[in-house]
Amino acid sequence: MIPISARYDCDFAIVGGGIGGLMAGIAAKDAGAERVIIFEKCHPLRSGSGAMGNDHFRCWLEEEHGPLEDLVRQTLASPIGQVRDPLLLRQSLEKSFDIVKMWDEWGIEMRPTGKYEFMGHAFPGKPRPTLKYNGTKQKKVLTDQAKKRGVEILNHHPVLELFKQEGRIAGLLALDMTKEEPSFVLVRSKTVLLSTGHTSRLYITGPTPAYMFNTSHCPNNAGGQALGWRIGAKLVNMEIPYRHAGPKFFARSGKGTWIGVYRYPDGRPIGPFATKPDIYYGDITGDVWNTAFSDVLRDGSGPAYQDCSGATPEQLAFQRKAFFSEGLSAMVNYMDDKKLDPAENAFEFMPYEPTLHGRGIEINERAETSVPGLFAAGDMVGNGGAGIHPAAYFGMIGGQNAAADARNLDFLPLEENEQVQERMAFYSSFAERKVGPDWREANFALQQIMSDYAPAGPERVRTENILNAGIAYLEQMRQEMFETAIAPNSHTLMRLAEVIDLSDCGLAIMHAAKARQESRAYHRRADFRFTNPLLAEKQLNVFLENGEVKTEYRNKWK
Repeated sequence: MIPISARYDCDFAIVGGGIGGLMAGIAAKDAGAERVIIFEKCHPLRSGSGAMGNDHFRCWLEEEHGPLEDLVRQTLASPIGQVRDPLLLRQSLEKSFDIVKMWDEWGIEMRPTGKYEFMGHAFPGKPRPTLKYNGTKQKKVLTDQAKKRGVEILNHHPVLELFKQEGRIAGLLALDMTKEEPSFVLVRSKTVLLSTGHTSRLYITGPTPAYMFNTSHCPNNAGGQALGWRIGAKLVNMEIPYRHAGPKFFARSGKGTWIGVYRYPDGRPIGPFATKPDIYYGDITGDVWNTAFSDVLRDGSGPAYQDCSGATPEQLAFQRKAFFSEGLSAMVNYMDDKKLDPAENAFEFMPYEPTLHGRGIEINERAETSVPGLFAAGDMVGNGGAGIHPAAYFGMIGGQNAAADARNLDFLPLEENEQVQERMAFYSSFAERKVGPDWREANFALQQIMSDYAPAGPERVRTENILNAGIAYLEQMRQEMFETAIAPNSHTLMRLAEVIDLSDCGLAIMHAAKARQESRAYHRRADFRFTNPLLAEKQLNVFLENGEVKTEYRNKWK
């Protein structure tokens, strides 16, 4: 058995040191929590999708956007609106500019042009909802703010399992990766917040199938969703795939940072929204017609190109600076090295593989999940929105509410819990086994199953028969992984635990996709070809109850 090297008691344990996790720690300490510990797989200075920067913060400022309800309606009508709860959207937007001012005061450059300016991801002539900022220092600033308040950060400590007792959260089991030999850390915590970020590596990588880490966001795993799933937390919108788009082969997010026009090879604009480069609006075609990059290849009219050739030198200099703000320094360096000048070269764009961006744990207005004492924030939340602004807001709210709840709670006994002993033995078996496949074989097998049997549209379709076959193959693959996989050191055990989490999410996706008997967005059912208007306001929950997968619809307006 892998030994226990440390035991902790804390008011509030945070899983993940990204934007949501750091904001949760800061807010909890400000709200009076005594002991707050962040369990981070890597290091908060360089973890998560916000590690290298961001340059768009969605927020509401009345003098800029008019009434709040106008921006709420505009957002709900957009492609991202389908997976947002109107109540949570309104709540987060209402307080969004307070976070902007707070970050500005702390030293994150929210006014890189000298004033608050809204740019990108907008229709021409309409209010622009995203604030342009320079996020290159955001992780350092938030880490410093957390440490200043006394938040403890345990780096290289991914969380393997959550435990609940008496109907509420009781604690967690973490893996200490600071040495080659793995050890466990057992934590009693009155409250817990999950903030493990974006989820990749579930499907075959779109740009370069042989390289699973060439992803548009940080190549995180599905830790938060799976941790919640295994103790009965409800997941939502898992069956609606998300597919980002960006430069072909060189997978990078940030398409809203480009200021050019999407064009056909003959120079015609692909969409009706832009005819020349514009630093304030860009070309929103890629957001509105989010299947454009694959549609134009299927019908032979493509490829689709991002064309900045009509931009002035000043506009191109602005774009270049924004690329660094967005964390795209590697892409800029490559373009410089290969002498790829946006003034002279158009760049082909492509859709990337499906990810769980804004698909996952269901939360309420307190950022609390369906499991009492368990909170969630960030890209792994399924109904609160994905990106910087929701992560920051729900991290803050979750931290405040967790601290308030912890004041009235006692610690629950943990080490005597049978499930604790069972899960420790389960993870130890991989380290004790000497011969067998490693995590990479398991991850590739999972990606093949998900890509073939739970594919994302528009190119591919799902049916009940295909999904049933996928569930059977996935269960078989999981059982073989549990019985034969090996992890000779702490790093490979962490990677194998990631694949276990990803496979849990794969099952949740397939069962949810079976239950949604219609076609909607990238969820295309060949046996239910139309979009059912009666389901327009309904989101689908999937969860475990006494070991059995359950699904149910929820009204997102309540």
